[in-house]
Amino acid sequence: MDNKNITIGYHNSHEQFKPSHLLALVQKAEQAGFTNALSSDHFYPWSENQGESGYAWSWLGAAMQATSLPFGVVSAPGQRYHPAIAAQKVATLCEMFPHRFFLCAGSGQFLNERITGQKWPNKQERNERLKLCVDIMRALWRGETVSHKGLVEVENAKLYTRPDYMPPVIGAAITPETAEWVGSWADGMITISKPADELQKMVEAFHRGGGEGKPMHLKVQLSYHTTKEKARQTAHEQWKNNVFPSALLSDIPTVKGFDAAGTMVKPDELEPHVRISDSAQEHIDLLAKDLELGFTHLHLHNVNLEQEQYIEFFGDRVLPDLKKIAARLA
Repeated sequence: MDNKNITIGYHNSHEQFKPSHLLALVQKAEQAGFTNALSSDHFYPWSENQGESGYAWSWLGAAMQATSLPFGVVSAPGQRYHPAIAAQKVATLCEMFPHRFFLCAGSGQFLNERITGQKWPNKQERNERLKLCVDIMRALWRGETVSHKGLVEVENAKLYTRPDYMPPVIGAAITPETAEWVGSWADGMITISKPADELQKMVEAFHRGGGEGKPMHLKVQLSYHTTKEKARQTAHEQWKNNVFPSALLSDIPTVKGFDAAGTMVKPDELEPHVRISDSAQEHIDLLAKDLELGFTHLHLHNVNLEQEQYIEFFGDRVLPDLKKIAARLA
């Protein structure tokens, strides 16, 4: 993926919408001018109120056939997904849709990974397992036969259907420490929106670790509605469980646990975790700062349920100006 090819994407939240609805939304987003798509990949929603959680990998094939957008998915190989199966899934999509798919690989969350019944490792071990899984997947994509004993077990695995290029693996990072580590092995980094000074630290850490010149993806949590009050209220209804530090979010075991944590969050405490505004210019200014920091791929996640009006508004009022800014920076 070209580091200078700046894209503005639509995030597909399987926890909030049925897969059939998401398919229509991502088609609408492409028509409105969004230029990439990102998908979540969870077994559970973040709250009982959200109430959905479709299987992303079934959906991705349909969505990529139904659009011409590049797609990524944030996934965690190693526990819920065996790395050989993860490699096969990625290879198949890349063979079918060349240079349109990228994997964002993270260390996972207990909420989703616990369904296998295995113990939940500490963060250091999860990171070691993630890097091992990426090494295994890359070996399989090269056509090697892989056997391994240790944090994951692989025996005589070989992929027969592969793309004629190496699928890009984007490392997921929430803290500067992880960003620096990701810089040493990943083809790029993905993180989540934060105040500009915190994002600057993430960028510096990623570069320090070896990531300079590599693509940087940013998943932007925002809430647009016709009034700022509605934007805040609807964001609170859907996203209040997701504003805690990653160390806490990674270890909560149940949806009820997330709901319990969310009861402590008031609507006026959502910012800066969610960018709340009814103003096109305010969203443009904030997103322009992200691009100026060097982020090459923005994935915009409107966290409330009013997706159709959001897509139309951003298509008319935000994306045109943002694309002009991106063109100047590129």
